[in-house]
Amino acid sequence: MDPGTLLARITDYASRPDPYPLYAELREAGAVVPQADGSLLIGGYHEVAALLHDPRMSADPRTRGLETAKPPFLRLDDPEHHRLRTLAMRPFGPPHTPHRVDGMRTEIENITKELLAPFESGGQVDVVDDFAYPLPVTVICRLLGVPHEDEPLFRAWSDTLVASADVRPDASSAPRDEAERARQEMGGYLVGLAEQRRDDPRDDLLSAFVSEPDPELRLSQQELAETAVLLLIAGHETTVNLITNGVLTLLRHPEELDRLRREPELMPMAVEELLRFEPPVHMRERIPLADFDVAGTTLPRGSSVFLALAAGNRDPRRFT
Repeated sequence: MDPGTLLARITDYASRPDPYPLYAELREAGAVVPQADGSLLIGGYHEVAALLHDPRMSADPRTRGLETAKPPFLRLDDPEHHRLRTLAMRPFGPPHTPHRVDGMRTEIENITKELLAPFESGGQVDVVDDFAYPLPVTVICRLLGVPHEDEPLFRAWSDTLVASADVRPDASSAPRDEAERARQEMGGYLVGLAEQRRDDPRDDLLSAFVSEPDPELRLSQQELAETAVLLLIAGHETTVNLITNGVLTLLRHPEELDRLRREPELMPMAVEELLRFEPPVHMRERIPLADFDVAGTTLPRGSSVFLALAAGNRDPRRFT
């Protein structure tokens, strides 16, 4: 088939159960594959890895000069991205709060055991709905300090925001509009909750953010809301996908599942391998800040360049 239709075929929902033959076709088509819509698609491991760290590539859509609204945290470039990342990470560990994550270990284990308890009956279960989906959103809400009764709100907002981040072959603005409404609602809720924590601090992340004594290191209200929203979206979507894809992959490779049962100490290594073999995020867009060549093809300034992470993660030039 025409390599220029690969992006449309990869993002077609009919391809979701197994996009890997298309990723193999992408790698065979060349290092940089022009698409019918004018974008460029890249799926080789070495090219993807290099471009993800190339300062000539931007994640910020404002670099095209067509948008003025500040994008979400994940679409910012340095130094703005580095500053927010540094401030957002302060409450998570040393030297500021060295015990925050470890201190939640028992609670996370209890939440996990509670969700897994129905599985022991031996009946049919839905790994997504009964475990993979509720686990991360529950943990993140507890980390932020969201009251238990409000957790369903976050599940609905997260669904809307994650759906809008999907790479689609159509240009419909409806998912983005719905996502913006969800982002505003969630941000408003979190700012309100943070203000409550300012007067009544607790051992949660929002309290840590608003209690920062150094004004130079304190997040603004907008930054606080955006950071908390990002934590929910990024932490939720990736964890759900890792758990569900990981379970499915191990069921398809029972010999590896049996080995993990015999040697549970291999689990950390297995998680890393599952992240490579079935990555939670398959594709990311980048924008060249200037014309430059990759493998003999020019990436035009301001163009859409899609980096197929999942294709690179199975590139036989790198992995055997």
